[in-house]
Amino acid sequence: MKVKVQKLDGESSGDIELNDAVFGLEPRADILHRVVTWQLENRRGTARPTRERSDVARTGKKFGKQKGSGGARHGNRGAPIFIGGGKAHGARKRDFEPSLNKKIRALGLKMALSARARDGLVVVDSLELAEAKTRLVAETMGRNGWTGKVLVIDGASVETGFKRAAGNLPGVNVLPAIGANVYDILKHDTLVLTRAAVEQLEARFNG
Repeated sequence: MKVKVQKLDGESSGDIELNDAVFGLEPRADILHRVVTWQLENRRGTARPTRERSDVARTGKKFGKQKGSGGARHGNRGAPIFIGGGKAHGARKRDFEPSLNKKIRALGLKMALSARARDGLVVVDSLELAEAKTRLVAETMGRNGWTGKVLVIDGASVETGFKRAAGNLPGVNVLPAIGANVYDILKHDTLVLTRAAVEQLEARFNG
């Protein structure tokens, strides 16, 4: 698949051949759903479990007389009514770390890239700015028609000036190629890749 490459100012910078094995697949909703669900489940924090009655180490011996004390006839210090006793109906540990096959995860990322290659993919030469100003980045995006939420992916590392300048723009996120993931790609309206990002992503799957 051949797409046009442009500079940040909108001028043409030639063409680039995208690998069909990475950018030319037919997206499948079931695969994308499995990967996105796996990502979101892994983000969930595990609640700290409380110790219930069977988890505390307290004596089970009857500690008072049956009669004459004026109190209840208790027989276990681990009861929830005592300090140090187990909590009644306490929070339990829930596991939010599902497993997903590496092949499925890789296939999901390829399909997400392929979905954006059909609609919403822009390839730029680089992210170098003459001046690292938020105003200039906003004007550049408006001039190029990058509307809505925009995800910009660079090569092995993100160009520092662009990342700093785009940091204050709402709906604009910048990632290195290693951070490319299905959820972020699908969540944004426009995907902007640099030449270096394309090379890194293709090498990631071909390696």
